[in-house]
Amino acid sequence: MKTITYYRVSTAAQGRSGLGLEAQRDAVGRFCQTRGCEVLAEYTEVESGKRNDRPELAKAMHHAKVTGATLVIAKLDRLSRNAAFLLQLQESGVRFIAADMPEACNLTVGILALVAQQEREAISARTKAALAAAKARGQRLGNPNGAAPLRKAAKGNTAAVIALKAAADGHAANLRPIVDNLRGRGLTSLPAIANALNEMQMQTPRGGKWHPSSVRNLLTRLEA
Repeated sequence: MKTITYYRVSTAAQGRSGLGLEAQRDAVGRFCQTRGCEVLAEYTEVESGKRNDRPELAKAMHHAKVTGATLVIAKLDRLSRNAAFLLQLQESGVRFIAADMPEACNLTVGILALVAQQEREAISARTKAALAAAKARGQRLGNPNGAAPLRKAAKGNTAAVIALKAAADGHAANLRPIVDNLRGRGLTSLPAIANALNEMQMQTPRGGKWHPSSVRNLLTRLEA
């Protein structure tokens, strides 16, 4: 299989130091070795993942298209976390494979991208709505100790607690396809699922990283 490899680092400092780049090359190298790939060229981008105007990626895509090669990346988030851009890439006709999820088809990748974007937008909308409702009732906003102590002490405004629970339930529902996909790939332990969610840059309901304990809470909520 003819391939074009693409790597991305987020900052100029990472680009100069090779931080993150070595791990990407290692992942892609192992994938290409097991698949017997013929690497025609490699492209490295120093860019923000939130921007879509990446000249090196455009060159890599064009090179892959004119040679009939497959674009190989280390992880899906090395392309973009923006669903519209990822779907545009699919429609361009360029075949691409992520070394961390080689069995994923275009449909799977599209669903993952859409779910990720929907999850971010839904969390933002629910948070704004809950804050606006609380403000309209004249409540003081903000709790430096987080929501957990309030729930444990059975204190706090009932509506706010309900809003937090609804947000967590919605967040879990959005992640259900992701979790089902990971389990289908054989990732069943709490640490394995947590690592996979972090690699895909899926956030917890509070915007943090996943740990086995937070994955346990997620699975409990999904099974409820």
